Amino acid sequence: MQTIGYTAGTFDMFHIGHLNFLENAKGRCDYLIVGVNTDELVAEYKNRAVIVTLSERMRIILALKCVDKVIEVNSLDKKPYLEKLGFNRLFIGSDWAENERWLSTKAEMADFGVETIFLPYTENTSSTLLRKKLLDALPL
Repeated sequence: MQTIGYTAGTFDMFHIGHLNFLENAKGRCDYLIVGVNTDELVAEYKNRAVIVTLSERMRIILALKCVDKVIEVNSLDKKPYLEKLGFNRLFIGSDWAENERWLSTKAEMADFGVETIFLPYTENTSSTLLRKKLLDALPL
């Protein structure tokens, strides 16, 4: 049976942590589908705007050798994407391993036979840190 992996994220200001995560995910499945969150969804749950547009973020992700398919995502709910894509592995960063929403998602996905795998988080890099560094570098 082919292992179909799925993950979704904002992937704003693409950095080495994103690449590490996606390469790690691809190493654990035969076919990797990556959802890229819409600008509206990001604004809703992060309460801030993205820097890089959705179309550009999708194009960046699709250009990666480790990614087989890219889709637009407008909901944090994984079930509609499971029904549409038929994945059997769901990947998320280990920094979310104790998060209540993700523990609930893991249990829900298990009911459908989907294994949720928490992949190692790349320390000392994130879009949030990049944003802060850029703001700190601006003259007052």
